[in-house]
This record gives sequence, C-alpha cells and structure tokens, in this order.
Amino acid sequence: MPDLRTVTLLGATGSIGTQTLQVVAAAPDRFRVAALCSGGSDIPALAAAAAAVEAEAVGISRHDGLAELRAAIAAVWPAGRALPEIVAGPLAAAELAARPADVVLNAVAGSQGLRATLAALEAGTVVALANKESLVAGGPLVLERAAPGQLVPVDSEHSALAQCLRGGAPSEVAKLILTASGGPFRGWTRDRLAQVRPEQALAHPTWAMGPLVTTNSATLINKGLELIEAHLLFGIGYDRIDVVVHPQSAVHSMVEFVDGSTLAQASPPDMRLPIALALAWPDRVPGAAAAVDWATAQTWTFEPVDEEVFPAIGLARLAGSSGGSAPAVFNAANEAAVEAFLEGRATFLDIVDTVEAVLGLWLSREHVASGNPRTVEDVETVDRWARAHAREALAASSR
Repeated sequence: MPDLRTVTLLGATGSIGTQTLQVVAAAPDRFRVAALCSGGSDIPALAAAAAAVEAEAVGISRHDGLAELRAAIAAVWPAGRALPEIVAGPLAAAELAARPADVVLNAVAGSQGLRATLAALEAGTVVALANKESLVAGGPLVLERAAPGQLVPVDSEHSALAQCLRGGAPSEVAKLILTASGGPFRGWTRDRLAQVRPEQALAHPTWAMGPLVTTNSATLINKGLELIEAHLLFGIGYDRIDVVVHPQSAVHSMVEFVDGSTLAQASPPDMRLPIALALAWPDRVPGAAAAVDWATAQTWTFEPVDEEVFPAIGLARLAGSSGGSAPAVFNAANEAAVEAFLEGRATFLDIVDTVEAVLGLWLSREHVASGNPRTVEDVETVDRWARAHAREALAASSR
C-alpha cells in the first residue's frame, strides 16, 4: 500500500486548490493536507478548508486579514482540537513551502508564486506545479535548484506529456504537441475581438479556472506560457514543440516519436486527474476522475492555430528562444494588461498588443544581453520593469 503523503497546498481557495481538496478528501489513505495558504480574497473559505483537513498551519498573504482569519478559524474549528499556527504577509506562501512536507502543490496565481516554488525546491520537497508563471518567469533559477524528478506538472497538458513520454526513450522523441481548446473566441476575426467584454472572456467553453488563467486561455497567452513551460520541463527545443487546436479538450497533449507513432493522453476535462497524478507521482490514484465513455458516439477534431488573429503563441516562441529574462517580461506584461482589461481600463486586443510592445522594447535594448536572472530580486526587477512599461503602453493606446 502506498505511503501517506503530506501536502502543503498553496492557492487553497482557487480552482486548482478546491479541486485538490476534493482529491485529498476522496483518498484519505493517500494524502493529508498539513498546511494551506491563500491570497486572502475568501477568508471564510480558507478557514473552512483548514478546519476540514485540521491543518497544522494556515497562511494568508494579506497582513490586514490576519485578525479576520483568526476569528474565522476559531468559529469553525473542531472542538477539542488544537488551533493551527497562522502566518500572514507577502512571504506566507514561501514560509509554508519551506516547511517539511512530501509535496508542495503550488497553485498560486501569477509570477508571485516564484518564491514559494524556490523555497520548496530548496527544502528538497517535490513541487506539484500548477503555477506555470513561476517557472516561466524564473526558469533558470528554478531549473538550477530542481533535482531530477522534483518538479511534477499539474497542468493537464504537461501532465499528458509526462505520461506520454513514458512510452519511449528521450532519443526517440520527435516532437511535443500541445492541444488548445481555442477558448471562447475560436474562429473569430480580429475586428470582432475588438468588441469583447470581460464577461465574455471569462466564459470558457470547457474548463472552470480563475480569472487570470481564463482570460489567458481566451487570448491564447496561456498556451504560449505552456509552450515555454514544456520547453523548460522536458528540455525539448522550441522548434520541436507544436500547438494544435482541439475544441473538445479530450486529448490533453501528444508526443510524436521518430518512427511516426504518436501517443496521446485522453480523458474528460477534469483537473482532478492531473492533480491526483501529480500528488502521487509516479503512481496513479484509482478512481481519481471519470474515464472517456467509449460507448457514447463522439467526435474529436483538430485544427491549426490562427496565428494571425491569435499571435500570442508566436510571441511566446520569440520570448522563450530569446532566453534570459524575456519570458519574465512576456509574463509580467501580460499580467498587467489582463488586470487592466478585467478592470475595464483596456480592450481585449490591448492585452496581446501590449505584450508585443513591451517584449519588443525589451529585446531592442541592452536588456537582452543581460543574461539569465541570478536571483529572485533580478526576476522581480524585470517584473516591475515590464509592468511599468505595460501600463505606459496601455495609457498611450487609450489616448
């Protein structure tokens, strides 16, 4: 029987976090959540989750939410049980990630998850990575700290690739093929995209995700981030990673081998499967999610990405192949632009246009010769630079 694994869950109240708690609840003989943390947007939900698993430690990234969290936990905590330790502040996630655990599942949204990823790696803990932005922004830092097998993907696409790569030796791999749903605007023209409102962008056809990832899926920035992540996780060149649109989201990615064979991983769109696999890696968790119903007639289609209307993937290739801090610029400029769009300060088209402008500015200057970031502070400096220039670009476009 597999050993019980202790889990530290970061981003506990988001989409991945809540589904992770479902996975743990369904397999109490396999997993135990010892600590959990969130940004603090839903303190009652964090307190309820902590009480349900009787966590030993709870974290919140908001200093000003500490008193509210203490009161919320006290109100729901099981009688007779010792209250958990509570940590608060911007470094709460990193502090918890550095503590002993078998697995840290990092589902923090955005590049702010980098410190937690590094803290867990430095502690020697396996990182189940749902926070792709920390790998994209701090790629060299993360890879130099990660031991073989210490980074396990949670994204359905990279989980699929990891599963398919079991089917052959590294020398037999011809290419990786990431699938994309195409988002809610597949087949739209650029002129039509100019009228998109936030509520439309947040209505994903197959996945339930947070606002940043859902908007990124609508622009295909998310697939660009996943392309960079695939390169970093699996060491495959950008010229050997393709993206194909698959609206049904049943085939999560594929690996093509040198003899012409392609292995695909298929399952209904349910994140509990890759979450469970990441927590138990390399083992599978029986009954983690439903399988494909092969007795029901269905059609799966595949089509090329329209990179003229959705240029995000090409920009990601440019950022990734340029190396250094260019991927961090790509990610930070996008996060700033998405924030502006969701707040009504930018159009949908402004998002990728802003990323293109800021990335182009970075690559046209001496920054590109600065090499890889050497510290977290280096990444954060680049992050601030990109966000500031994104805000400038957005202000200029609104005039």
